[in-house]
Amino acid sequence: MGRILVIEFNDQESSAFDEVMNVLKCYPGFEKLRLNDETVLSLPGLEIYQDQRKAYRNWREINLTTKEYDILCLLAANRGRVLTYEQIYQRVWGEESFGNENNTIGCHIRNLREKLYEASPETSIIIRCMRDVGYCLEIENQ
Repeated sequence: MGRILVIEFNDQESSAFDEVMNVLKCYPGFEKLRLNDETVLSLPGLEIYQDQRKAYRNWREINLTTKEYDILCLLAANRGRVLTYEQIYQRVWGEESFGNENNTIGCHIRNLREKLYEASPETSIIIRCMRDVGYCLEIENQ
């Protein structure tokens, strides 16, 4: 019976991890087991893998920009709640808003809606605009 060896690396040690894995791949009896501790935001027909910064609609990856992805995560984590323009801007851009963020956020939301629709036209996920307030992610028929 083989031995079990557990090795943990932190994020700053990724090159050391790659070196160890390259050495271990030379041994045919080596089995790699990985714990699935990934954080996933899951909505009907949409899965967001936060550790990978990827989103999937019906198992198809959606190609999102950094800001689109961050907005989607924020809205999904707060589904059903209206987030103001100021809240979205502060969380996604990491700075205080100056009152002109509505157009910036609106542009990213428009692109995000298009990409979600392209990935799945029969979507039940709606990003609703609350005029002069902000946005809310809702699941239709819930």
